[in-house]
Amino acid sequence: MVFCFTTKQSGCKGVRRLGCERKDRAALRLLHAGITNKAFCAFNTICAIALGLAVASAPAAEVTVEELLNQAHAAHQKGEHAQAVSFANRAVAAAPTNARCYYVRGRIYAESREAAKAVADFERVLGMEPRAPGVYQLRGVEHFKLGHFKESIADFDRYIELVPKERPHHWRRGISCYYAGRYEEGRKQFELHQTVNSNDVENAVWHYLCVARSEGVEKARASLIPIQDDRRIPMMKIHELFGGKARPDDVLAAAQANTPSPDQLAHQLFYAHLYLGLYYEAAGNRKLAREHILKAAEDYQQDHSMGDVARVHARLLR
Repeated sequence: MVFCFTTKQSGCKGVRRLGCERKDRAALRLLHAGITNKAFCAFNTICAIALGLAVASAPAAEVTVEELLNQAHAAHQKGEHAQAVSFANRAVAAAPTNARCYYVRGRIYAESREAAKAVADFERVLGMEPRAPGVYQLRGVEHFKLGHFKESIADFDRYIELVPKERPHHWRRGISCYYAGRYEEGRKQFELHQTVNSNDVENAVWHYLCVARSEGVEKARASLIPIQDDRRIPMMKIHELFGGKARPDDVLAAAQANTPSPDQLAHQLFYAHLYLGLYYEAAGNRKLAREHILKAAEDYQQDHSMGDVARVHARLLR
């Protein structure tokens, strides 16, 4: 989705020692919002600061752990997954009570689509640091990937409890509610999100899907949230489809118009097929829903949060 937590634009440069109060606060805010991939560049130090673990004046043995964690990150950045995990495993073995070691390994597992292992590591972190909001957020995301929707919602709720200002931004919670069958909660979450992100077709569509499940398609169409200018192709055509003003073929045509580059075409067709699948599912056409969802999840797969949604939904349809 285009909407995201505020830290997607956050940086993490310059966080070096515990003595710098301003930088400490910035690091805490970063972990509170769920440390994104862009922030992963300094996760070792940031995680230590945010979790209240020592960085400055560490004993000699701790330096070795830091080196192992840095090597794990470097290997992961190069795409050397086995090597990254090996370094992280050595760090865990060297410091089994150090929450950072499990956090770093959990992030590596999460970004390598090993959700079950990521959940296990984030659980170890939370066992040591139960008030680390960003880790609840991360574990909730991984629970969703595993199809653990109730657990996902519980983690997102705990995150919001610790960081209340993020409640209206939490579209992920709305999607988890949809898949958990908690349609009224999902509807309310998307209505709340509309107050902070007023121009996103996807938010309107997920609201529609929740209403359709609980009150029927006609009611959902009548209450479709109006969107004026979502510039991502083919979002406005998708909005017209759910509003009864366009046909499925129109969505596919819009996705392919103006000769996009191969990567852009795949990106646009991913969204076209994902929302066509959801549209058909809401209408009760399981056959076409499955056809389009599988195209999104397999033929035009994407490595982002909505790609995860497509993969989860595809598993449910198999």
